[in-house]
Amino acid sequence: MNRSSGPSPRRRTVCVLSAVAALALGSCAGEPPAAPTYASFEDVRADADGQVVDLWMYGGDDQGNAYVDDILAPAAAEEGVTLRRVPIVDTLDAVNRILSERQAGRTDGSVDLVWVNGANFSTGQQADAWRCGWIDLLPNMQFTDPGDPLLLDDFGTPVNGCEMPWHKAQFTFFYNSATLTDPPTTLEGILQWAAENPGRFTYPAPPDFTGSVFLREVLLSVAGGAEAVPLDYSAEAFDALAPDALQALDRLAPSLWREGATYPRDEQALTTLFADGEVDIAMTYGPATLTDLVGSGALPASTRVLTLDEGTVGNASFLAIPANASDPAGAMVVADLALSPAQQAAKADPRTWGQFPVLDTDRLDADQRARFAELPASPVVPGYDELSRNAHSELSAQWVPALDEAWRQEVAAAR
Repeated sequence: MNRSSGPSPRRRTVCVLSAVAALALGSCAGEPPAAPTYASFEDVRADADGQVVDLWMYGGDDQGNAYVDDILAPAAAEEGVTLRRVPIVDTLDAVNRILSERQAGRTDGSVDLVWVNGANFSTGQQADAWRCGWIDLLPNMQFTDPGDPLLLDDFGTPVNGCEMPWHKAQFTFFYNSATLTDPPTTLEGILQWAAENPGRFTYPAPPDFTGSVFLREVLLSVAGGAEAVPLDYSAEAFDALAPDALQALDRLAPSLWREGATYPRDEQALTTLFADGEVDIAMTYGPATLTDLVGSGALPASTRVLTLDEGTVGNASFLAIPANASDPAGAMVVADLALSPAQQAAKADPRTWGQFPVLDTDRLDADQRARFAELPASPVVPGYDELSRNAHSELSAQWVPALDEAWRQEVAAAR
């Protein structure tokens, strides 16, 4: 989110849980509705011919929108499939639509494909809302590493063939090197620097996706490192570890921008503060956007990526097909196309979108590897190998609403 990455596992957890509960009580709960099954990908292609696939995805990323409209959609048309991008503000909008249509008994759902990960994927899994067992049919899955942990687990929820990896992401800090000449290199150092430089740092208010990630990074740092926090959520682990992180954030609040009386509403608002020179350090789970923002002049040329000694959290974004999709065969064709070396290379180009590919280059032939080797290096964002150095896995999705709500009650409400 993810925009994520994209996408991203986005907001309104209470609403999601209510929708899941309602679905569980409805007559359509339980097994997914009947859907076509395929013995081979050739059968998929035959059924997909002429279908129209509605891809629901976060619409706030101009580069992502342009990639889908100008590169992926024309390639899908060559396969006989019309791809329509449906822009949404929040991935949860797509999940709620799927859940409500399933509760109504619709087997011709309006969502065919979703850019999804994290809590939203987990919510759909709880409600049997995703089509599963289709990933192994995709020819281009041969180019992924079956042992890559980022592709097997999504915020603590096993993928289990119910979503296809699309690209990788890494939570990233960035700073203005013109105003911050000696940046800290640990999260503890960032918090200390913020306390010593009042008003020059802040973070988006959870449950914004990026703000929520920042909370989890603080949790890991204050606990003594990623290995000190169990990936799986439990009330016992939360009660033991969360209070220290929340106290650290509460102590920091008076030193934040506007003394912590208000927070940027989302990552875009934080980036605007950075661009306007009101803060010196910002953050993103989509570092691919930084190249275009600096190149266009939206961010200062002195913008630099700040890698932390202990690493940061990383994950993957996925494409999922609802169990009641109207055109699942077409969705599978689009998904396989999006995973192809040609499309992954096009999407990885910083002039296009700059997203990190999910392919294992050792599984590519010489010509396919050459596509990636020829990509221009970003003048702003280092390669994935550097960004993901010492990276740690995302905590399970259940940590997200628990920390967000505790922050709202114990940090935000205290100002």
